[in-house]
Order: sequence, then C-alpha cells, then structure tokens
Amino acid sequence: MGEDTNQKIYKTRDIVQYYGQLRQLQPAEQTVLNFFQKQLSSMTMLDIGVGGGRTTQHFAPMVKKYIGIDYSREMIAACQNRFNLTTKTISFDVCDARDLSQFEDNSFDLILFSFNGIDYISHDQRLQVFQEIYRVGKSGGYFFFSSHNLQGIEREFYWRNQLSFNPFTTYVNGIMFAFLRFFNRSINYTQLKASNFAILRDESHNFRLKTYYIRPTEQIKQLDSNFREIKVYSWKTGQEIPSKNDLITNSDMWLYYLCLIDKNFEETNQEIGL
Repeated sequence: MGEDTNQKIYKTRDIVQYYGQLRQLQPAEQTVLNFFQKQLSSMTMLDIGVGGGRTTQHFAPMVKKYIGIDYSREMIAACQNRFNLTTKTISFDVCDARDLSQFEDNSFDLILFSFNGIDYISHDQRLQVFQEIYRVGKSGGYFFFSSHNLQGIEREFYWRNQLSFNPFTTYVNGIMFAFLRFFNRSINYTQLKASNFAILRDESHNFRLKTYYIRPTEQIKQLDSNFREIKVYSWKTGQEIPSKNDLITNSDMWLYYLCLIDKNFEETNQEIGL
C-alpha cells in the first residue's frame, strides 16, 4: 500500500519528536483504563497508531500481552528505543491498520486506536479499518478509539462564533478563522452544516494534515454493522455522553467510542438469512 501525504508527515523528525515526548492519558482513556482494570491482566491488546508510545506506558504493564503498531517506521523505532523489550509480553511492529493480515482472526481482547489516528485516511479506507479490527478482535472483546467531531469544527467555520467582548480574543480568533478558511477554500459553513462527515485541514501540525471529521450519530451508524453496545465519551471530561440529544448538540473537538465486538450477532443474522 503506497504512502499518502499524511503518512509521509508522520515520518518527519519534528512530528516523531512531538509524539515521543507525550506522556499523559486523555480523560476518556483513563476512564476506560479504570473500567477494564480488573480484566486487563487476562487481555491481549493491540494498540494501533501507537506513535511515540504515549499509551504504551499505561496499558502495557497491565495487560497479558501488548502489541503496538504504527504505519510510520520512525514512530516504531522511537518506541523500541524508549521501552525495555526484553520481556516477551511487549512488542512493536510496523503495520498499517488498513491491512492487519499479519494477525490472525480473533486475536485480541482489547484494540485501541487513540489520538484520532483513524482520521488520517480516506472514508473508504476508514470503513476498511473497521472491518479489519472486527476480524482480528475476539467476540466479547472491545474496540476503543477517538475521532474528530464535525460539530466542533463546524462552529469554527461560522464567523459570528469568533467574536468576543475581549478585543484580543476576537483578534486571535479572527487570525485562526482566516487560516482555517484559507486552507479549506472549497468548503463553507453551509456545506458543513449539511454534511455527515468532511475531510479538512485543521490547525494541528500547522495545517499539514488532511483530517476526517464526522458527526457522532453518523459514526455510530458506521459502527452498527459490526459492533454493539457503543458508548461515547467526552475527551475533555472522560464522562459518557448518555443520550442522542446530547450527542447531536455536543461540540467537543473529538470524542471517544467504546464498542463491544459481538460476532455471535453476525452468526445469528446469517442463520436467519439477514
């Protein structure tokens, strides 16, 4: 599979160094770590888009077996230099989430794709990743990932939202608004309001990356065919967002999704011809 623009950026020295110095879990990640704490010691975990190993230091010591993967060879080298790999329970490998063929079916109890890593591929490839994760996950296992919220960036495209009683705040907001519109000249606020998902250049890494944004209700629809008991968490607070109305009005810049992998459901549907 050939490299795309985003993949090339994730190989650059400044980006690798940036991810290599990150240490803390985000609030929603801590929520899930606490939720699974009693089960982790029996779980085999796949950490996709592991970057510089930010999540490794928290999850790897607690699970039965930990495998961190990234499609950037430079990121994997950074992880291998950072962590003690003398134990057989922790390993890192170069691997693309769009093709997990090096792993057998039903291999993992817990699959993590953090820091919106799934948002840096195309729409069709995104659906392909969900299929691959479903395949390598065990029935009864869990998939946990974060993704950018279209409702968050939508607010940034509306000029009135940049105004403030503080003139300096208005000035700073105006500059960021100008950059956002410049790098996304083919997209306007009205188009975003009518879209379920969009690919944009945002301020992360100086507008170099093409980033996928999706409405949370649409994200749940994407997951419905393979996953059950989908829960959505605020990345800011780590709290579950309980209702559909709350999801529709939520404007966090990204959200976390926790999904149950239920292959018995698929087998039942096949038996009854659905």
